[in-house]
Amino acid sequence: MALPDREATAARLRRSVSVLRPTACFTHLSSAIVRGWWLPQLPDDLPIWVAQIQSQYATRRSGFRVIRGRAIPTSKEYDGLRLAIPAETLVTCAIDLALLDLVVLLDSSLHAGDISVAEVAAIARERRRGAPRLRQAIDLCDARSESAMESAMRVLHTVSGIAVEPQREFRHLGRFVARGDLWLIGTTTIHEYDGDEHLEVARQRHDLRRGRRLAAAGITRRGYTIDDVARGSEIIQEACATLGRPFSMEMLEPWWALWNESCFSPLGRLRLAERLSLPRARQPSSPLRPRGWGSEKTG
Repeated sequence: MALPDREATAARLRRSVSVLRPTACFTHLSSAIVRGWWLPQLPDDLPIWVAQIQSQYATRRSGFRVIRGRAIPTSKEYDGLRLAIPAETLVTCAIDLALLDLVVLLDSSLHAGDISVAEVAAIARERRRGAPRLRQAIDLCDARSESAMESAMRVLHTVSGIAVEPQREFRHLGRFVARGDLWLIGTTTIHEYDGDEHLEVARQRHDLRRGRRLAAAGITRRGYTIDDVARGSEIIQEACATLGRPFSMEMLEPWWALWNESCFSPLGRLRLAERLSLPRARQPSSPLRPRGWGSEKTG
């Protein structure tokens, strides 16, 4: 999955510094990308987002989007650039991003220690664009997440009614065994995301040794790919079997809605591109639904 290039974005912002108003700053995804926060794949040719006070004429330049507020935007220098503080960055991202994208962004900012939940909650209580969606994201966030796809997989479990604990530490005979991405609470099973890096030879050797330690400790590990997370059905069905609970495809309806709205999906990227008035991309396939929808047995 191609992700935004932090260095290229920072260089682009530096070339644009001369057009900023004296009290303006870079915000939204422009700030988030430079900060190195996790993101799904985004549309190409993103604009540059600038925050400035309403009393000043908006910066007018091709490729810019200006967010104007009643007060001078709070900013700090970061990597030689004037960026909106993390709270302002998040609430402006919430204007345009889907809920799942925003949860990933919020998890990353919390994990990095750039902001606290209390600071996010404070700005989410304000009467301003983006605040309602940011409040929704707070309910789904977790600072313990260690990657974008881990965050997405945790949300899949949560909205499907499966309780999980991120980064659970396991010990056996007094010795550390491993930390699992997502522990199915009350079981001896962990669900983990396996990205492309797990195909590297050195990583495979590490994973095999780790797998043997988990097995010796009586821990069942299930690894999943991005396709598994997108569909959700196999992951949640196996979780339900482990928990001794019935499974139905209707459990996944909230997840499919979140995934298809997000930039993890081609449809979500198209919608964001259209919202930002970017060049129209080729129409993607229909929203995600497993094959055989309506014909599979449930229970």
